[in-house]
Amino acid sequence: MTISPLWASPFRPFYFLGALYAPLLMAAWLGAYLGFWSQAPGGVSLKLLHGHEFIYGFATAIISGVVLTALPSWAGTEEINGQRLILLVGLWLAGRIAFWTAPWLPTPLPALIDSLLFPSAILMLLPQLLRARNRLYLLLLPILVALFAGNLAYYQGIGAGNELQAWHALRLAIYAFVVLYVLKGGVLAPIFTGNALRETGRGDQAPFNMALEIAATGAVILLAAFDLAAAPAGWTGSAALICTLLHAWRCARWQGWRVADVPLLLVMHLGFAWLVVAFALKAAAALTGMVPEAAWLHAFTVGSLGLMMLGLMTRVSLRHTGRPLIVPRAMHVAYALMFAAALLRLAATVHGLDNATIAIAAVLWAAAFALYFMVFCGALMAPSLARSAPPTI
Repeated sequence: MTISPLWASPFRPFYFLGALYAPLLMAAWLGAYLGFWSQAPGGVSLKLLHGHEFIYGFATAIISGVVLTALPSWAGTEEINGQRLILLVGLWLAGRIAFWTAPWLPTPLPALIDSLLFPSAILMLLPQLLRARNRLYLLLLPILVALFAGNLAYYQGIGAGNELQAWHALRLAIYAFVVLYVLKGGVLAPIFTGNALRETGRGDQAPFNMALEIAATGAVILLAAFDLAAAPAGWTGSAALICTLLHAWRCARWQGWRVADVPLLLVMHLGFAWLVVAFALKAAAALTGMVPEAAWLHAFTVGSLGLMMLGLMTRVSLRHTGRPLIVPRAMHVAYALMFAAALLRLAATVHGLDNATIAIAAVLWAAAFALYFMVFCGALMAPSLARSAPPTI
């Protein structure tokens, strides 16, 4: 049976829908934030609506596309395509419909529908990951379990009128993304950088340091445990400070400044720089109270995650459709818009700037993904060009 190009690889439908959903979601949130229409379905606070759909709507789509496309190249798993991919994408779409129509559905139904994606992905991936030579890929499973648990806890909190529980559930999901970012991005960035250094005669990849990798990941897990357990501020702040130092050291070893003229690598290293900033802001908020708690979240979600997503989406969309790794000019603009959005959103949070600044940051963020959609939507739906070698992410 011939598979439509859209269902040939996970990045195609998930990037298409995620990039399309991003500006629509931001427009809905921004309109409510500025008071143009009712703030949220079912009386849910605007903050929770924004957080849930950023995580379980937009980000889940993009990250699913990244991870499911990367696994065959890196872990040797079978690619999920065709009917299985249609099922996963259908579950994501069903979750979005259930979320927005929740006020008109029986209480448990939205939670059940919107929580089906992660266990379905786990059931598909588990047999393959158990056969993978590198057992470290099994670490993906607890991350998926944490995202599944966080979504269920969110809906339980909303149903019980406990917004604090719902917010903690979203925090659990954010930390799951941070761990995944550290694990997977921390593999891709140094390898791609090392390849570029060798190709240009500028040096070689930094030697792998397992002790540092374990410490860097363990520090994030410790920070998450302290934060989610509402440990004393000194404990949480100290864990965040340790994360700052370890990840700054980790990033410095990769020598990202030596490939700053390669856009696809520059955007990845800028993403990791924003991660270090996020940890530093978390430490400052907990230890000194000089910056708002939300500052670190915006540094990670907009600056770090936003830039890394755009960079990987560009790389995968070019490589896996048979195109050369030449970044379209429009994507240079998209990277700049995302960086500017992160700066403005952070400034608005730290300095308490007015709604206009937040609105501008939101528009810049949405415009970055709208540009990606305009540049690549045709390639995502069309057959891949002929290529001489199998793609890697």
